[in-house]
Amino acid sequence: MNRRLFLKAAGVSAGAFLTAGCQGLTAAAGGGASRPNVVLVMTDDQGYGDVGALGNQWIKTPNLDALHAESVRLTDYHVDPTCAPTRAALMTGRYSSRTGVWHTIMGRSIMRADEVTMADVFSGSGYRTGIFGKWHLGDNYPYRPEDRGFDETLVHGGGGVGQTPDHWGNDYFDDTYVHNGVPKKYAGYCTDVWFDGAMRFIETNRKRPFFCYIPTNAPHSPYNVGEAYSDLYKGRAETPNANFWGMVTNIDDNVGRLVKHLERLGLAENTILIFTTDNGTAAGVRFARDGAEATGFNAGMRGAKGSHYDGGHRVPCFVRWPGGGIDGGRDVEPLCAHIDMLPTLIELCRLKRPAVEFDGSSLAEWLTGRRREWPERTLFVHSQRIEHPEKWRQSAVMTQRWRLINGKELYDVKADPGQRRDLSGQNPEVVGSLREAYERWWRSISLRFDEYVPIYIGSEAENPVRMTCHDWHGPDVPWDQSAVRNAGSGNGFWAVRVVHDGVYRFELRRWPQETDLAIGAAGPGKAIDPKSARLKIANFDATKPIRTSERAAVFETPLQAGEATLQTWFMDEDGASRGAYYVYVTRLG
Repeated sequence: MNRRLFLKAAGVSAGAFLTAGCQGLTAAAGGGASRPNVVLVMTDDQGYGDVGALGNQWIKTPNLDALHAESVRLTDYHVDPTCAPTRAALMTGRYSSRTGVWHTIMGRSIMRADEVTMADVFSGSGYRTGIFGKWHLGDNYPYRPEDRGFDETLVHGGGGVGQTPDHWGNDYFDDTYVHNGVPKKYAGYCTDVWFDGAMRFIETNRKRPFFCYIPTNAPHSPYNVGEAYSDLYKGRAETPNANFWGMVTNIDDNVGRLVKHLERLGLAENTILIFTTDNGTAAGVRFARDGAEATGFNAGMRGAKGSHYDGGHRVPCFVRWPGGGIDGGRDVEPLCAHIDMLPTLIELCRLKRPAVEFDGSSLAEWLTGRRREWPERTLFVHSQRIEHPEKWRQSAVMTQRWRLINGKELYDVKADPGQRRDLSGQNPEVVGSLREAYERWWRSISLRFDEYVPIYIGSEAENPVRMTCHDWHGPDVPWDQSAVRNAGSGNGFWAVRVVHDGVYRFELRRWPQETDLAIGAAGPGKAIDPKSARLKIANFDATKPIRTSERAAVFETPLQAGEATLQTWFMDEDGASRGAYYVYVTRLG
């Protein structure tokens, strides 16, 4: 394993896995000056067309427009079509499916423990590291951001505020988030809280190099925002979703605050400031039957969030570093992607390079203008969102000119950026070549598709462990708190790793502990009347009668160290059942 976390007990540092050699840079890229700080802002579900400077004449983003004017812009920059996969690729410089992440729920948003993250690399090179917002790569040890190289963490749970791993009742306003592993109540709107925390972190660490990662949950659904922002867009025919664009404008205000904060602290000149997003727009456009934009703006692209057409994964990316010659409002047009970000920052910041085989390449010479030519390359995107990946499923093979969709449709995006005219019949050689490239890629990334990424129970680093239905494996996985309120029939199993031999206590709950509600209580939802509870893990399989007035059904059993599956049931008298949406596991003694 090459994770520093697993080697602390052996006294091995993260630096042992970082090669001593760093690629030198010319004065234009920083030369011998102090290493730059890095602030990376990535918003959630904001698409390419949800920025005024990129052609949207209705949205109000003056601060992003100003940043666009001052930055080097990656104009053909691609991510995954949904959020957790993009985060995995961004953090590792490797295709998301290679890291174990190809969905946003179902245990397939948890990134394998043996991956080296961007925060690991910065930390191993002497940077202070912090994350403020949405992690979405695992809520339990050893997958939490504090386990993956971040010194300070301020995050919500799961893939969005109000999902089952998140604190119960969070709704974007005056919520409870987790700061350095401890739940804490905050006043104000979620995006404001993330930027407030990030700016405190920046000020505290202003005299040493820092990496500050601000992955906002906005403008992801639910589309909650103050009326001062939504009122900017209500009642206008061109507005697809007033709250969504209002959330973007709130983000823009916070970007403006961040820029002023860097300037006030004298850090703007030597800080690499990056703005990007995690997938295509979720609510910034509505399409007509023929696929044309009916309301909103999508820069003429086909598809939106989740799509394998460019509208699902081509997103904005602005990079500004005045002290390193990355500024001035210049476009870098060659095809590039999220997997290029970590190799690029390693070169720009002169970081120790990890002993990892990246899928991405450094863009440093193109960002600084030292190189203009770009070699032909082929990149890959797919949107799986199922338990086990399927070849060619919602896929795009991309070159500078071509897009091969699902192995069948072929588009010349230079002549047809809207991807309307399928040219596969006229270009069989191109189709064949791109299919061969995909086959090689698939063989490379699929080597571990049959593995689960297990949640650890019984570890000293997290005991007790709180697990939620968000990470069930199976076809019927509820992921947000409304499913708990409605108490439907969903169920699935958790993949777990028992860390130590011992006696384990399992609390099976419908509601999370912080609600103090009984299993059968209606609470903010629907009452249920289960008569028995069942727990199955490894060789233990037991059923017991329960009262609906109980907070939890409790089981205890000895377990041996090793991997297992864990499944639960609350069973009604008529045979209907559902899983325990929350399970708390404690190693006793």
